[in-house]
Amino acid sequence: MLVKILMVSSEAMPFAKSGGLGDAVSSLAKALSRLGHDVRILIPRYYFIDRNSLKPLEGAMGVPVGMDEHWTSVYESSLPDSEVPVYFLDYERYYGRSGVYGSSTREEFADNPERFALLSMAAFQLCRKIDWIPDIMHAHDWPTSLVPVYLKTLEKTGDFSRTASVLTIHNLGYQGICAKEHFPFFHLDWALFYGAGFEFRDAINLLKSGITNADCLTTVSPSYSREIQTPTQGFCLDGLLRYRSRDLVGILNGIDTETWNPETDPYLPAVYSADDLSGKAVCKRVLQESFGLRPDPKIPLFGIVTRLTEQKGIAEMFGKGFGALSQVCSNMKVQIAVIGSGDSWCEEEIRVLSLRFPNFKGKIGYDERLAHMIEAGSDFFIMPSRYEPCGLNQMYSLRYGTLPIVHRTGGLADTVENYSQETGEGTGFMFDDLTPQALYNTIGWANWAWYNRQGHIELMRYKAMTRDFAWEKSASEYTALYGRAMAIRKSGIK
Repeated sequence: MLVKILMVSSEAMPFAKSGGLGDAVSSLAKALSRLGHDVRILIPRYYFIDRNSLKPLEGAMGVPVGMDEHWTSVYESSLPDSEVPVYFLDYERYYGRSGVYGSSTREEFADNPERFALLSMAAFQLCRKIDWIPDIMHAHDWPTSLVPVYLKTLEKTGDFSRTASVLTIHNLGYQGICAKEHFPFFHLDWALFYGAGFEFRDAINLLKSGITNADCLTTVSPSYSREIQTPTQGFCLDGLLRYRSRDLVGILNGIDTETWNPETDPYLPAVYSADDLSGKAVCKRVLQESFGLRPDPKIPLFGIVTRLTEQKGIAEMFGKGFGALSQVCSNMKVQIAVIGSGDSWCEEEIRVLSLRFPNFKGKIGYDERLAHMIEAGSDFFIMPSRYEPCGLNQMYSLRYGTLPIVHRTGGLADTVENYSQETGEGTGFMFDDLTPQALYNTIGWANWAWYNRQGHIELMRYKAMTRDFAWEKSASEYTALYGRAMAIRKSGIK
């Protein structure tokens, strides 16, 4: 069964990326295209996307939202190394500014509900403009959660009467909650404020409306699909998700195995494979030198690439006076290299720790080359996320023979196999309770294995590097889900 799929997203690599969403959308689209599906993507043309590199579609496109017809332009390109078309909605008032969601990681644009309502409604107008009606409209996270709402209400009959909707929840912690004063802009009857599931504590919850109306729902790992149906990780939507559990499926994200490949990675000073790790030793030395750490192949190097936010377990790692890192650097013969940005207190603490400990060095910000270097040059990768819907860095680490140290949650639990001291089996080190002590103990466990079970480390590296995290399996699971969504749409029942 070959399917026509329109992905509507706020991000798509390499054009716009704020987190893992951009990687996932583009990689999934390419994998679906390789299976023979006709898949296309719509995102905004943020001002940092050069319109001179894009092909304009002829004629303006009207999008009815609010009280007016908003006249927009559309540009076209394609994903690199693929035939997947990417369409860019151009509207200077909403997208001609710095940032995807806000001017910084701590400040969102006040008009985000309108910016992404325009994108969601434009998806239908684009399909009419190019005379291409999809079988599936695949929305991603809260910014495009209005797509399944529009499909079930305004577009219930006519051109899209046979089109089904799928909504992927990449991170339930972000729900698009806003004041109900935004509702008139959505071009919907006020009766739908309650009837379509928008109402949330006398405000609007865009993700809740998408969950209520989508034909099928997915999350980005099987464990996360179960976790979000519990009060502890359901962010007040666990009841609704349990109600929709019949239509909720966890499909593990893959990774881009062309971009993240230690055998061909152009960012590395030397490439390597599971059968020949000599290049990894070169990467370690260069990484140590880059961060101002003493070049020494015998000392285990622990890497961290992260957003410095509460979700990522930064308090337990870096918290002043109680975080695990100070004790690790004081008591263990290790080195730690970190890059990240986010909460200002954590950025400052990393600067202080970098001056305090000669075996810890951190860089604030993000650098793609350094991210690849940390994955390749480190021996272990620390990822103590409070919750992790899927996670990509632990899979990058496994592919690069860098053993992850992770909290047993979400996609981390689905991708990392815990180390056995008896057999040497496993691909990483896991802990159950996110506390500074548990994190300290698990880093110490990995450090013990490095100095006392080097044969186990080599066995784990080989097993990790030969795991298959390509998107093809996930794409096949999405194909099956699309068929189910189309059957639900056709039958007219939930």
